[in-house]
Amino acid sequence: MNRKQRADALRKAAQARILILDGAMGTMIQRYGLDEAAYRGERFKEHGSDVKGNNDLLCLTQPEIIREIHGEFLGAGADILETNSFNANAISLSDYGMEDLSFEMNVAAARIAREAADACEAKTPERPRFVAGAIGPTNRTASISPDVGNPGYRNVTFEELVVAYGEQTRGLIEGGADLLLIETVFDTLNAKAAGFAVCQVFDETGVELPLMLSGTITDLSGRNLSGQTPEAFWYSLRHLRPFAVGMNCAFGAEQLRPAVADIAAVADTFVLAYPNAGLPNEMGEYDQTPEEMAEQLGEWASEGLVNVLGGCCGSTPEHIAAIVEAVDATPPRELPRTEPVMRLSGLEPFVHQ
Repeated sequence: MNRKQRADALRKAAQARILILDGAMGTMIQRYGLDEAAYRGERFKEHGSDVKGNNDLLCLTQPEIIREIHGEFLGAGADILETNSFNANAISLSDYGMEDLSFEMNVAAARIAREAADACEAKTPERPRFVAGAIGPTNRTASISPDVGNPGYRNVTFEELVVAYGEQTRGLIEGGADLLLIETVFDTLNAKAAGFAVCQVFDETGVELPLMLSGTITDLSGRNLSGQTPEAFWYSLRHLRPFAVGMNCAFGAEQLRPAVADIAAVADTFVLAYPNAGLPNEMGEYDQTPEEMAEQLGEWASEGLVNVLGGCCGSTPEHIAAIVEAVDATPPRELPRTEPVMRLSGLEPFVHQ
């Protein structure tokens, strides 16, 4: 299938059933117990700074491990694979002195996921598998000063974010992604920069892919770091006309549910959700069992809140398999009809009737 056919197949599948996103790449990588040398491989053996923890680098140094992880999630029933590119932008990679590798990493990440998805799809051609190019939030925020003594200071500009996101987008398209996922949005202005960059690249390349947007809440007030409610977050970004919008990460399914419900009530597009497997324990590990997580997400599906479900931090192929079983017979959320009225947003939404 060409790109347009794959986009049409994605929409058709989402109309027919709840689609399943994969689980946590970082959690799976931890299972391999990789040391500094494993992260470096031969190519970066002499690199001048530590690189352990740079998971995106593994697309270049340990591609078979990443391919194997994708295969495990596909085997568990995932319809959509996220590329191993969450931090593969020049801004985040500068922490490792690897900012020049952003484009190459994203191409590799998309190609590895593409190969895994195609191999699985070849066995069951009636059920296509899709590759979502993962675009993380970077490790900086455009809205908030990192210096409490200087609230007007910023350590990144909108323009710098656009350049970094644009390079990442080009790599993901080059590598064969079917759609793009701007995810774990804690600062809406960062997401606006990502959306602007994506649209620029679409115009430049003549390639347009479906887009998914996923925010996250940072405390139990139910707002993101830049202070917006879920509804206001949606109104700030709905001009991008995404294929799906929703929430991920945060404090686990129970705490994320109100935010997902808020978006489901107002979004005139598909809704996605992929929470953490509960809250981390004292060792930073996630204790929620696949059965517990699946029971909670199954309730969301039964309540008609979601079209795409998966897992974030702590979620394994076992979690994804349990979610597949829990929602297999549940129809997807029906898209609401919305009236063409003015919708604005600051920290709160404003709708002019």
